[in-house]
Amino acid sequence: MPKTVPLPVPTALSVADVLRSAAQRLHAAGVPDPQVDAELLVAHVLDSSRGGVQAAAIRGDRMPEPAARALAPLLDRRAAREPLQHLTGLAPFRSLELAVGPGVFVPRPETEMVAQLAIDALRSAASEAPIAVDLGTGSGAIALAMATEVPHARVFAAENSVDAFVWTKQNVARVGADNVTLAFVDLADAFRELDGTVSVVASNPPYVPDDAIPRDPEVRLYDPPAALYGGPDGLDAVRHLSRVGLRLGHPGAMIVIEHGEWQGEAIREILVADGWRSAATHRDLTSRDRATTATRP
Repeated sequence: MPKTVPLPVPTALSVADVLRSAAQRLHAAGVPDPQVDAELLVAHVLDSSRGGVQAAAIRGDRMPEPAARALAPLLDRRAAREPLQHLTGLAPFRSLELAVGPGVFVPRPETEMVAQLAIDALRSAASEAPIAVDLGTGSGAIALAMATEVPHARVFAAENSVDAFVWTKQNVARVGADNVTLAFVDLADAFRELDGTVSVVASNPPYVPDDAIPRDPEVRLYDPPAALYGGPDGLDAVRHLSRVGLRLGHPGAMIVIEHGEWQGEAIREILVADGWRSAATHRDLTSRDRATTATRP
């Protein structure tokens, strides 16, 4: 009888091969940063960091079979444009890692600049224990950035979405900032006990006009509508914020509002008409108008 020749056993793909294939697939699906997302998804299934994955690829490491199996459905979902942060369960924000998922707005890098404006104002407040309020806190990103980077401050965060509030509570517990007070409350009624004592009022409100359709599927299909749409001109929440900020703030307090790149002038007009002073619009790192600040008289 002829001698039986064993079939070759397929060897596991290298991490570099997996990254290359994943990035090509995500690129074909229109994902904006396919290489970055491929590296982060592989890092997630390997319980590693993006840098660790890059090093593994350079070394020629093999992809463990269980990790490869775990990666496949995640690539399917990302190619369908489900947000990367929903797949990993985490969103980086400044020095923090926040838990996110369905029902809460995923914090964006541009909001880090908005938080910086609030942090700078809070640090310069003439008080040993200045007070800051984050209205519509969502994941808690701005509130927790202020609380951790200005630890001598007291930070109050308000949210009125049940779905988002679950994530806010989780992140406050996750970060462990004991100088944060969280409340489930509507913006208009938030923290009346603080009237006239607050140094910084910050918010990333819904500011997309009702008839505008966000271009990115990750936003259009997965971000909660209540965190996106702000009325016919997108500024309904800003009008409320202006009045609530005047109620909460002491003389010299600052309000910091994130907005779309086309809304700075309109928001300055709203704030000035309500009595705020020194209204100014600030650009983000991409040179787009991103936030407007003003000072309470």
